[in-house]
Amino acid sequence: MDMSGMSDMSMPMATSTTMDMATSTATSAAAATTSAMSMDMGGMDMGGACKISMLWNWNTIDACFISSSWHIRSRGMFAGSCIGVILLGILLECLRRAAKEYDGFLVRKDAVEGLVAPVRANEANEDGGDPAKAGPQATSGSVSQTGYRPKVYEQAIRALLHTAQFVVAYFLMLLAMYYNGYFIICIFIGAFIGSFIFQWEKLGGGRKTGVANEPTVCCG
Repeated sequence: MDMSGMSDMSMPMATSTTMDMATSTATSAAAATTSAMSMDMGGMDMGGACKISMLWNWNTIDACFISSSWHIRSRGMFAGSCIGVILLGILLECLRRAAKEYDGFLVRKDAVEGLVAPVRANEANEDGGDPAKAGPQATSGSVSQTGYRPKVYEQAIRALLHTAQFVVAYFLMLLAMYYNGYFIICIFIGAFIGSFIFQWEKLGGGRKTGVANEPTVCCG
């Protein structure tokens, strides 16, 4: 009788112990899951979200530009981005000057060819050549007075230079639309340095200056 009573008492105790262990295990698992989620969320918070504002701002750390991959995570990265924006402004003025110099090169080449043809025609006349054959060559000297139409490959180069200006100018415009004060100042600095270097040219003598010959808008 006593033995059976003791066995009856041990069964509830074993069941209770098993239930306590299961509850403890479930509680530990839930705590571990909660801790892992908290660590994940903490890691996300430490990374920081992109700061994008359509109003004037002075954001530095966690500012994003153009895409999420351009996410400023340190002051050094922001300083490098500012230097890149300045270089873009300088590059835009460089491309404008390159396009103008290439046009000048084409005009000068046409003028040289227009002067060479009459000289050859005069030499042919002095040597007793047929003036009728020299006539068409002599008239080619008037091409420079009526203007010069670039060849296909020359026009392709001109179009390429213009497209490069277009791309850089619109990229700068997109950066300016983030209204970041530091970036806008860097755009102004780049335009100033680029104009100082690449618009330093002779004035007067019948030549139009860069101000009279080129637009000043961002995408012109």
